[in-house]
Amino acid sequence: MKPLKKFSAPGNNEPCWCGSNKKYKHCHQAFDRKMETLKRENKKVPPRSLIKNEDDIHWIKEAAKINNGVLDLVGEKIHAGMTTNEIDKLVYDYTVEHGGIPAPLGYNGFPKSCCTSINDAICHGIPDDTKLKDGDIVNVDCTTIVNGHYADASRMFCIGEVSKEAKRLVDVTKECLEAGVAAVKPWGQVGDIGAAIQEIAHRNGYSVVLDFCGHGVGNAFHEDPMVAHVGRKDCGMILAPGMVFTIEPMINQGVYSLFIDADNNWTAYTDDGKLSAQWEKTLLVTDDGIEVLAW
Repeated sequence: MKPLKKFSAPGNNEPCWCGSNKKYKHCHQAFDRKMETLKRENKKVPPRSLIKNEDDIHWIKEAAKINNGVLDLVGEKIHAGMTTNEIDKLVYDYTVEHGGIPAPLGYNGFPKSCCTSINDAICHGIPDDTKLKDGDIVNVDCTTIVNGHYADASRMFCIGEVSKEAKRLVDVTKECLEAGVAAVKPWGQVGDIGAAIQEIAHRNGYSVVLDFCGHGVGNAFHEDPMVAHVGRKDCGMILAPGMVFTIEPMINQGVYSLFIDADNNWTAYTDDGKLSAQWEKTLLVTDDGIEVLAW
């Protein structure tokens, strides 16, 4: 058996590898020793590239401030009769006016500044001239870039009087998200998140979408780890302090399977035409807990 490869480490008094300009012994030395222990226990540890430094975290938080503000604005303005294009304009204008860049715009050819997914649309709905109707449920998903750093979140909105079934799905999906967030602990594992989410979804008779997942974010739009919304406790990548990622469960009333709109190659819909809901937050793992950055 080959010996496990060790992290290359600076000298005690040399600058830390994270870019903090602190001496290694006062920064990530204890962290690296913890990583070595976990590797010997055959745990999957994150590469150093996933550990954000203080500068990264500062700019991710700046992006999150704008992202939270734009979703607050959508919540104030959204109403029956509003088109999803009008939502998109709100998102673009607010983001740019506050010094950010809407990350979805132009991403792999995506034509708009946010995603608007209505009723049986699971995710990646493209804003257009569709008017929101009384009784609709809609997810608005925004990602903002500031100084090359990203923050990502989405919220559900109920338009007018929605059915009891629709409201229950929206509420349970939010409960799933909060359970996933509560499952995150420093030095826990990714599987803890999915285990918590699927338990609540399945208990309520709903299915969990498997084709999409949460993801690392911050220095790029999508990074490792992939954060599945189903899983087993004590499995998967270690959640180390300094990691930033999203949790964004998509919960369906009916079957979990889906299809992608052949006309735009983006929007995912439920296979059975039943409703879907999603909530999303961006989290930072800290030394003693978590910090929710975008919501």
